[in-house]
Amino acid sequence: MLDAGHARPPPVPGGPERLRLKRPLPLIVVALTVLGAATAVQAEPRALVRGEVDGDLFEALERAVGETDARIENRFQARRRAAAAAANAEALLRSEGYYQSVIEEVVEGESPPRAVIIVTPGPRFALDQPRVDWLQTPPDDQTAQAVLGTVETKPGAPGRAADVIAMEGRIVSGLTRRGYADAAVEPRRVVVDHAVFLVQPTYRIDAGDLVRLDGVRLETRGPTRPAWVGGLAPWTEGDVYDPDDVAELERRLLETGVYDGVGVALAPADQTDDQGLRPIIVTLTDRPRRILEAGVSYSTTEAGVDGIWTWHNRFGRADTLRFLARAARIDSRIGAELSLPHWRRPGQTLSLASAAVYEDTDAYERTAINLSADLRQRFDRTSWYSYGVGLEGGLYNETRFDPITRGPVDVERDLVILTGRGGFNLDRSNDPLDPRRGWRLSGSAQPTAVTGDDDVYFLRADVTGTGYLPLQDEGRTVLAGRLRVGSIVGAEEFVVPSDRLFYSGGGGSVRGYAYQGVGPRLTDNTPRGGLSLFEASVEVRRDIGENFGAVVFVDGGAVGFEETPNLSNMRYGAGFGVRYRLPFGPIRADVAFPLDKREGDADFQLYISIGQAF
Repeated sequence: MLDAGHARPPPVPGGPERLRLKRPLPLIVVALTVLGAATAVQAEPRALVRGEVDGDLFEALERAVGETDARIENRFQARRRAAAAAANAEALLRSEGYYQSVIEEVVEGESPPRAVIIVTPGPRFALDQPRVDWLQTPPDDQTAQAVLGTVETKPGAPGRAADVIAMEGRIVSGLTRRGYADAAVEPRRVVVDHAVFLVQPTYRIDAGDLVRLDGVRLETRGPTRPAWVGGLAPWTEGDVYDPDDVAELERRLLETGVYDGVGVALAPADQTDDQGLRPIIVTLTDRPRRILEAGVSYSTTEAGVDGIWTWHNRFGRADTLRFLARAARIDSRIGAELSLPHWRRPGQTLSLASAAVYEDTDAYERTAINLSADLRQRFDRTSWYSYGVGLEGGLYNETRFDPITRGPVDVERDLVILTGRGGFNLDRSNDPLDPRRGWRLSGSAQPTAVTGDDDVYFLRADVTGTGYLPLQDEGRTVLAGRLRVGSIVGAEEFVVPSDRLFYSGGGGSVRGYAYQGVGPRLTDNTPRGGLSLFEASVEVRRDIGENFGAVVFVDGGAVGFEETPNLSNMRYGAGFGVRYRLPFGPIRADVAFPLDKREGDADFQLYISIGQAF
């Protein structure tokens, strides 16, 4: 061993002997400051690492040696610490393919002594082509060739222990994906050839029999009908086992939203039937079947109270039945909704709804009964398209622009409205409530026929796109943008029902203005509505600490009287907001100010809700 002494630097003459405070501070503050400084000073490596080692390997060795806040008191402790560090370093080097490394343990200095290891890694061994010994039941030749192809090594690939273990896992995974669900391994043999610097693993694997599937067996008692669960299976009787199919069945059950837990697994081998088929066993943990919820929403121009009573699995097919009531300043309603997931085909949801509605806006009053039926087909986790039909009968009290007198006129109409409903949502963002990157595109088209006091036919369509760009710090600062364009074709403004016209303003469009507060007004200050819409928003979102965030934004919008958007009457709002993150998403509060304030506009608007603005 090499012992080298280094004297401790002498005290600085005239140095401070005590800490002088110009003003009294609480004792606990001083204590915590001293404790934090002491902790930072005391943390040191268990042993110093030296040697001709490249940067990445050197950093890995330092991490393997580790740190400690225990001070070395004597040379015996230093030798013991150097020996422990050498053992950790040797384990790391061998795991990285260095099987001829030399590690020297050294103690330097006297007061205090220091533990040192001097590392010479030696040559790095390469990974040779692995071998597989098939035990008892081998797979068919085609499967064996395909599985071995997944573990072919590149010439000169390092002989890391982690790679040796990972290749064994890939072989078993490859067998499982090809139907050999019972594949098992025996202890592997790894030969390290010091003459040619090669590491050659030999894997000992029993593939087992090829597994073919039977139906689904529901083992938990509950309201869910076993036949319905069996109809969700993405395989037919006799198909070769595929773990992706099992995972798909689990996902289909989970996405219904009526189960707290879902278990889907292949039955044990001893449950194989006479035809060589094995069932998939499903276990379900039901959510509470009946739930009563209440909610409150608020903005400067709208406040409301909601009550929802939900009944899960009423019909034994993961359905959701909701009865809802809402009392609000603008939109009040009472109704019921029934959702039937995986209706007739996987991923397709049938939604039936009815409601009695009363709307009291600045532009119109509406009392109506609504009925609707929609089919939504999901084509990935958060993207879908839908189509359906809606029927409405109601009384409209409207203040409209009369094209003859060129002024406002009060109109009362009884109307029956039949609407075709088509829509889509394409989501490529990373989070539904707090996106940090990606984009979204959604749209709708509603061919509409109106009868009653007026007969009119028109098409209402709109499309909305949003984008999210992380600027720095892994998404802690995000630039977000939104663009929406809409148009009504086939009818004049005067005869289109008021609730089908386009309006702008409010928390979901142009903040800083009241609901329907953007766009032309009649001479009595009533929002006029229009046949076209253009809206745009830009936000900068910034995280503050772990749970809070801040936002600044600018919104703009315009409502036009022609089928194509008119940007000459754009109005803008700007503001700022705060976000508080909860496990399910952020709560937002925004304050916005109108930049083109008109008579009747408030000085500011306040919005509080769950989730980002877009």
